[in-house]
Amino acid sequence: MFNVTESASGRMWAWRAAALPLGAAQRLGVDDLAASLLLSRGCAPADVARMLRPTLKDWMPDPSLFAGMDRAAARIADAVVAGEPITVFADYDVDGATSAAILIRLLRQLGARPDHYIPDRLLEGYGPSVDALLAIRARGTGLLLLLDCGTQAFAELAAAADAGLDVVVVDHHKASTALPRAVAIVNPNRLDEAPAAAAFGQLCTAGLAFLLAVAVNRELRARSFFAGRPEPKLAALLDIVALGTVADVVPLVGLNRALVSLGLRRMAERRNPGIAALFDLAGHDGPPRAEDLGFLLGPRINAGGRVGKADLGVRLLTTDDADEAAGLAAELDRLNGERRAIEAAVTDEAMAMAAAAPAGGAVAVVAGHGWHPGVVGIVAARLKERLGMPAVVIALGADGIGKGSGRSVEGVDLGAAVLAARDEGLLLGGGGHAMAAGVTVRADGVEAFAAYLSARLGAAVAGARTARALSIDLAVAPAAITPELGQALEVVGPYGQGWPGPRVAVGPLRMLKVDPVGRTEPKTHVRFVAAGPDGGRVTGIAFRAMESELGQMLLSAGSRPLYLAGRVTVSEWQGRERAELQLDDAALAS
Repeated sequence: MFNVTESASGRMWAWRAAALPLGAAQRLGVDDLAASLLLSRGCAPADVARMLRPTLKDWMPDPSLFAGMDRAAARIADAVVAGEPITVFADYDVDGATSAAILIRLLRQLGARPDHYIPDRLLEGYGPSVDALLAIRARGTGLLLLLDCGTQAFAELAAAADAGLDVVVVDHHKASTALPRAVAIVNPNRLDEAPAAAAFGQLCTAGLAFLLAVAVNRELRARSFFAGRPEPKLAALLDIVALGTVADVVPLVGLNRALVSLGLRRMAERRNPGIAALFDLAGHDGPPRAEDLGFLLGPRINAGGRVGKADLGVRLLTTDDADEAAGLAAELDRLNGERRAIEAAVTDEAMAMAAAAPAGGAVAVVAGHGWHPGVVGIVAARLKERLGMPAVVIALGADGIGKGSGRSVEGVDLGAAVLAARDEGLLLGGGGHAMAAGVTVRADGVEAFAAYLSARLGAAVAGARTARALSIDLAVAPAAITPELGQALEVVGPYGQGWPGPRVAVGPLRMLKVDPVGRTEPKTHVRFVAAGPDGGRVTGIAFRAMESELGQMLLSAGSRPLYLAGRVTVSEWQGRERAELQLDDAALAS
């Protein structure tokens, strides 16, 4: 593509897919651009219509397909009918907050008054503790809904069962051969799950919570519970489902794609006061896109669990009071600012450690004293982006125990490797899924854990690097970067993990203006204005690029022509639409 064999990021540029056969777009009922985008992302020709206009009817399975689902729904229905106290216990991240909000809102509409419990990341760590479960039982709770955690909580759930606390687990993290004691465990990644249900293993907990809500409604309908009261309108929950799905970075294919597409439509109506308040704080008043959920909303909701009060996100998503929502959103926005400052400091230290590590490792594993455990996952994602390999970042405590988080690259199953390391005795605890995992490890065991990961994942990481060409969907001249092009590319959205946004290559261009920008000091982003020989001008931004080869190429380009590659976005400025290039890469024009 443009004869680029080595770009600023060290990659070759290559077409994402082969040229369309003559007449293919016409047969599919779409234009050439849409047909190319759909087919290059793995869409089967027979699925084009339901991909472009997804409905739950087309994509959603019968919830009873999943092991444990009917038992879970029946137990929840029993508690609702009997007026039994219910507590919702969820992880402190966005998937936990959204799955909790989905079921809390459902239960309230059913006449229940559920309590909630979100563990403190620093004091309690991930998942349930025996002390927390026994305290919940002592307050009178008879049924606990354990969300986005619990699949590996063997001792904790045994203690809960012995205390007479019924537990329903809804989770998507990888499971072991054995399962803990519970009334029901709904997890498509159970090893004993039927193949038809296991095919939905890419659902996050928010998606599973929505399926459970459908199952609960159906169970209560069968009991004539709605004979004298309205049935909850579950479509009203889809904005929350979409938020959890995008923020948990699960693939936007199949059912996930339908949930996000429909949820974005619901979100545009601004019915949820908490979500509306977050958009207001972020200065966003246009139609929401999937990227907005991941970059504007998700980090703010996460901030409560990372550096503040863990249940702020749940409270924000479950309030119907606009004033309360505004206050909670403001607090989360403030905490997110604190999180950014902490994250920047830890990222600098972690990158320095990774750069000083011996060459040849397949996974970057770094550990440091004094690092805030609430930001290690974000820092791991930053290292993964800069180094092009899986990364695990561990915060070491004064007690000699490290709490860490890892992020992986496409095609490398980090969660399975972490579970294997735990089973080998290299970790005190750990689990996760393909793209993300959490670990608990002794400080003196970090080196052995790192060596194990590199040995186990070396071949997979090498394969991922070999396939690391930058995929290009469309090549255009500078004057073609217009709002109309951006809108045409959005037809095949929403885009996200597993359904990548269309990347456009443009050039040649000469830089007219290049400036570091950003909220923090030193500035981390690079904004530019460039011009092409056809008279077209391209404005754009390279996020978090200041210290990278990409940022340095832009800043030092001078009059040398460049080819640029990135995502065309459309925004409104002073009543007019304008196109901008969110830059992924650049290369010197030959």
